[in-house]
Amino acid sequence: MCIRDRQINNNLILVIKKICKLRFMKKIFIILIFTVSLFEPSLCKDLKNLKSIEMDVLRNGEIIGFSNYKFEKKNNFFKVKNITSFNVEILGVNLLSINSSGTEVYKNNKLISFNSKTFQNKKIKYVNLKLSNDEKQYSIDGSSYKGNASLKNVVGNWWNYEILKTDSQISPLSGSIKKQKVKYLGDEVFDFFGKNIKTQKFSLKSKDEKISDDKKLNFTVWIEPNSKVIFKVAYERMGNWEYKLKNYN
Repeated sequence: MCIRDRQINNNLILVIKKICKLRFMKKIFIILIFTVSLFEPSLCKDLKNLKSIEMDVLRNGEIIGFSNYKFEKKNNFFKVKNITSFNVEILGVNLLSINSSGTEVYKNNKLISFNSKTFQNKKIKYVNLKLSNDEKQYSIDGSSYKGNASLKNVVGNWWNYEILKTDSQISPLSGSIKKQKVKYLGDEVFDFFGKNIKTQKFSLKSKDEKISDDKKLNFTVWIEPNSKVIFKVAYERMGNWEYKLKNYN
């Protein structure tokens, strides 16, 4: 065998070894993916004992309304019903009123539909969302957006801790898609009606800093890590606003 042939054989052996190694690594990767999927956080599992969440809506420290969620579970279906209502008045003049209702439906922990209707002053906003037939995207008919959306999106309601784990959310009022960035700010003790609760504090902001302030996301969120319940959401827009946990069971 000549030197050139021997070199070719040696190179061939190296290639075969690399292929075998890659196949082995591929098998390990598949096993890891399968294992991780088994321990993937389950929306329904984490909230399996939760029946309702009640939140006060405050502006400048004064309660002006509420945002309440009720949970229904049957077989593989998980339904979340929300009613939000508040009114801002200054010197008897109505500046802002919101009356909204919405329903999220999940099957096997996957969002399959969301419908909402909101009366904002004299304007009507709405969202009709459904999972596509091939289950690869969402189809949205909203007052601010009509089109498709990635399954990575989460409906931007304050009952769902998954909103802190995604980089994009869907407005529950109008269906618009909002890119976001979330940052962990540290642990903080939260006073829940005289009881000290250890929470985790996050900032949730728009990725695009150039969008107008009235459309920009700029929230601070406190969540209790064991129950996955959001205890408080704070932001500034025409005053200091809070969605503050009142009760959950």
